[in-house]
Formats: sequence, structure tokens, C-alpha cells
Amino acid sequence: MTVVAQPAPRARPPLAGGARQVFEYKALVYRRVWRGSLFSTFLSPILFLAAMGIGLGSFVNHGSAIASLGGVPYAVFLAPGLLAAQGMQTAASESTWTVMGGFVWDRTFHGMYATPVTVAGIVVGQLAWATARLTLVATAFFVVMLAFGFVGSPLGVLGVGASVLTGLAFAAPITAFAAGQKNDSVFSMIFRFFITPLFLFSGTFFPIEQLPLFIRPIAWLTPTWHGVALARGLSLGTLDPIGAIVHLGVLTLYIVVGVACALITFRRALSR
Repeated sequence: MTVVAQPAPRARPPLAGGARQVFEYKALVYRRVWRGSLFSTFLSPILFLAAMGIGLGSFVNHGSAIASLGGVPYAVFLAPGLLAAQGMQTAASESTWTVMGGFVWDRTFHGMYATPVTVAGIVVGQLAWATARLTLVATAFFVVMLAFGFVGSPLGVLGVGASVLTGLAFAAPITAFAAGQKNDSVFSMIFRFFITPLFLFSGTFFPIEQLPLFIRPIAWLTPTWHGVALARGLSLGTLDPIGAIVHLGVLTLYIVVGVACALITFRRALSR
């Protein structure tokens, strides 16, 4: 009697199997195109900080408005806000066209899914790369803040982490949303009606106490305000433990919900 040897059962990949390979792929792609993002990612925020913090700040510092800033120069007030807001903008750029393109234009994610890479691996790898990009941008921005003397406390270095968390609070839900899109027209609306207003009216340039009373609760619900308040409190050395816990809790909640939604939308998109 001939016994036919059965093939060994295929090992089941771990839940987030392939996340490292997805991250490496994103890093290799960025190594070829990083020059194209040099101005928007690094130079533009620095020029913006110099123009608003030093240029406009020279007028604010001589007026009565400085009292509403806690008595610090405007540039010192503005810099940590821009640090957190830059995390939001970087995350939005990294989580819109590139994510949709991976499903619609070049179908990179479908190619990954045809291998042992799991859906969770793709999501984790994508967000891990977003974290690396956010860390790179935030670190570069903080070095400039330090060089100009815009950091008022040794805890200011933790503002890099606050910027990264702020970015991830946007990257996770926007990634989930982008996975279900068929064209990119909606992304312009996101930047125009969502990202830009948050950049302007979430405490980056002035305290939200100067906003109309009915708008302030909206600002309190946004991850941008919590990120700005966290980074500014660390940079100025004015952050209280309760406030830190609240800010971290809100940012973490956005990230967790966003990741959960991304797992669902990625699975749906990859099954089509």
C-alpha cells in the first residue's frame, strides 16, 4: 500500500504579519522621492515660523496682546503650536492620496495581500511608516525651535512626541476613510474645510479663549487643540498632570478608533 505524504500545514501568519515588510517598502519608496517633499515638509514650516513668530511677533510683543499669551514672547507661544499643527498636516498628506493610490491607482495593497501579509499587517505597516515620517518632521522642527531659542522648558523635547500623537490622531481615521474612496476629489475638501480651519482656529496662533463662546466646545473636541495644548504646555513648562492625562486620553482615543475603522475599511477594500 502506497502512502502519499501530505504537505505540512501552512503556518498561519501572526495577526500583524508583514508589517515590517510594508514599512520597509514605504521607506524604500520614500528614499527615492524625499527630495520632492523637502520644501513642504521641512523648509516651509521653518519659514512660516520665522515669518509669523519673528516678523509678526515683533508687533505682538510690543502690544497689550502679550498678556493673553502668558507673558511670553509670541514666537515662544507660537512655536509649539506649529509643531503640533505640522504633525496634523503631515499626517493628512501621508494618509490621503498615497493610501487611496494603493487601492485604486497602482493596487499595491492588493499585491501585498496576495502574499502572506495580513490586513492588520498592512494597516500597522502603513501607520508605522506614518509614525516614522511624523517623528522625522517633528524632530527637525524642534531642532529649529531650539536653535532660535523658542523652547522655554526642558520638557519641551517631549513636544516631539505630542506632535507625533497629534499626527497619528489624524493619520489613523483619515487612512480608514481613504481606503474606501474611488477618486481623490474629496481630499481637497478635507484640506479646505477641515484641516485648514483646524490649523487656524485650534489655538495654534492665539488662545481659543479669544474665539466666540459657542465655537470653543468644538475646538475642545478636536485632536488639534489637544495636541497644541499638550505641546505648548510642555514647551512652556505650564502643563499640569490632569491636563496632560486628558490630552493624551483624547489623542489616544482618536488613534484607537481610527485603527479599528482602518482594519474594517482595508478588509472591505481588499475583498473587492
